Amino acid sequence: MAQWNQLQQLETRYLEQLYHLYSDSFPMELRQFLAPWIESQDWAYAANKESHATLVFHNLLGEIDQQYSRFLQENNVLYQHNLRRIKQHLQSKYLEKPMEIARIVARCLWEEQRLLQTATTAAQDGTASHPSGTVVTEKQQILEHNLQDIRKRVQDMEQKMKMLENLQDDFDFNYKTLKSQGELSQDMNGNSQAAATRQKMSQLEQMLSALDQLRRQIVTEMAGLLSAMDFVQKNLTDDELADWKRRQQIACIGGPPNICLDRLETWITSLAESQLQIRQQIKKLEELQQKVSYKGDPIIQHRPALEEKIVDLFRNLMKSAFVVERQPCMPMHPDRPLVIKTGVQFTNKVRLLVKFPELNYQLKIKVIIDKESGDVAAIRGSRKFNILGTNTKVMNMEESNNGSLSAEFKHLTLREQRCGNGGRTNSDTHSLPVVVISNICQMPNAWASILWYNMLTNHPKNVNFFTKPPVGTWDQVAEVLSWQFSSTTKRGLTIEQLTTLAEKLLGPCVNYSGCQITWAKFCKENMVGKGFSFWVWLDNIIDLVKKYILALWNEGYILGFISKERERAILSPKPPGTFLLRFSESSKEGGITFTWVEKDISGKTQIQSVEPYTKQQLNSMSFAEIIMGYKIMDATNILVSPLVYLFPEIPKEDAFGKYCRPEAAPEAELGDPSIQPYLKTKFICVTP
Repeated sequence: MAQWNQLQQLETRYLEQLYHLYSDSFPMELRQFLAPWIESQDWAYAANKESHATLVFHNLLGEIDQQYSRFLQENNVLYQHNLRRIKQHLQSKYLEKPMEIARIVARCLWEEQRLLQTATTAAQDGTASHPSGTVVTEKQQILEHNLQDIRKRVQDMEQKMKMLENLQDDFDFNYKTLKSQGELSQDMNGNSQAAATRQKMSQLEQMLSALDQLRRQIVTEMAGLLSAMDFVQKNLTDDELADWKRRQQIACIGGPPNICLDRLETWITSLAESQLQIRQQIKKLEELQQKVSYKGDPIIQHRPALEEKIVDLFRNLMKSAFVVERQPCMPMHPDRPLVIKTGVQFTNKVRLLVKFPELNYQLKIKVIIDKESGDVAAIRGSRKFNILGTNTKVMNMEESNNGSLSAEFKHLTLREQRCGNGGRTNSDTHSLPVVVISNICQMPNAWASILWYNMLTNHPKNVNFFTKPPVGTWDQVAEVLSWQFSSTTKRGLTIEQLTTLAEKLLGPCVNYSGCQITWAKFCKENMVGKGFSFWVWLDNIIDLVKKYILALWNEGYILGFISKERERAILSPKPPGTFLLRFSESSKEGGITFTWVEKDISGKTQIQSVEPYTKQQLNSMSFAEIIMGYKIMDATNILVSPLVYLFPEIPKEDAFGKYCRPEAAPEAELGDPSIQPYLKTKFICVTP
């Protein structure tokens, strides 16, 4: 089954994540229209080879034209318009930069595969048994039970309010009737009906007593119900919503994908509906009290406090229900959110977790950049920015796929404010802190800042964090480092690979668990004997993996991070020709090399390594082709391949042959068939 068709069958929570992959840079409509063709192209190769990217891009435009013709025959005016608009946008944006669209499509296709794997794993583990598709903890089951209890109590209260209104109407009617008849009988007969009047007065007193008793019961139960709502609301906002926000933070820095908000929205909507009902009931109490009141009336005594409480609860719930569903992110760098370059488009999305249709197109949202948070105004030389583009929208249900109220901002840019102090704006919904850069070369350090911040704090407005950054433990850092690989490839880091990285950061140690790492050690200070920091080196390796050797990394062929001592220990017992792939420790820009076993003339085992290959060299030839064609020249000037088995014992051809392009058959000169064809040529790497 085609990948796109499989995705359409996923549960809602996975579809929500799928929708987030697409933007104007690569519209979902185009993915839908050209699904089979898009999945048949090698976008990863095109992303690293400009000539191939140009070819694929022009083929893409041709496929769009063909699809447009089909819509023309079907007389589908809407699809014709959308497809024409998409083509114009692609031509204007990528005609001179075809590798960019190739990288975007390759990234989307990989994220789709990752999403399918996550969904498959969840189904196999039985985590899809709940309607929302996620595991329900015991605590969440209690929360759902409490919400059901609140709904039942609110409905019971509605019945008691009707009883109260009926009882009050009876009392009011009898009271007014007796008052009218009593005055009339006194005029006609004096005290002749006094006994009958006393009996009716006694009945009225009994009715008033029952009325008072029911009123007291209602206000007491309302107070208890509001306390129950307060308790559940704290669970929702302080626990469940806070947990979701923390998971969102973790997902932003490469951790496991965050669960969707649908279940939280269901819970919060349920509570909000109950609160609105109870507020209407409190207003009804006021109406009843204005019609009938008496000394010691419990409504007069308690209604103001009840109303103040419900208004406060509802206001706080609505404030908490506004969330940033998608954090600020540049579409060209989807794997590195929260880093924004001035003058470059970024997007984000806000959602209200209360599904009230009557609020559709009623709430206006404005995006601002708030640099006056906390004590940041006291920092001298602090840069200020303005947001350009459509930064004000009305929340509506059309911008989501499940009827939620949301507002998505797709065309925002930042511009530095050269003068003036800017305005102070109060906002109840905050994104996570962002790092603003003015040059893309600042991206590595900016992303390191995002990692360190979100690893160590969940404070949404702590913009002074880096005035004195806290230390992290190796356990925290190791997890985040592994995420940098697992979030963009199919493999995280093994314990052995992480141990090698720990040694580079902390030096030799028996047990790295609990060891502390400073921000300076992670990102600022040069490694021992090197002219660059740990993070600069590692980030360039991550970039190398994503752009040049992704398939080999995903296959598990690259050991990558391994000490030279360990390398010698595992290769020495192996037969000559056994080799492994590891990252260079000396290349700042990121390099990869291979090390192999050979025997000298005396039969002694030798371990040899080739000079690391960098991105510049891998632009000209794929690493798989380098390995397959690599030769050394022996003393007799004969070319010999020293690479035979990939560690531990995989034949080289089996591992890398499928990643080499087939050689084209030679062609003769056009015209005279008697002319011999050109001799084939082949680029190989040779070590003297």
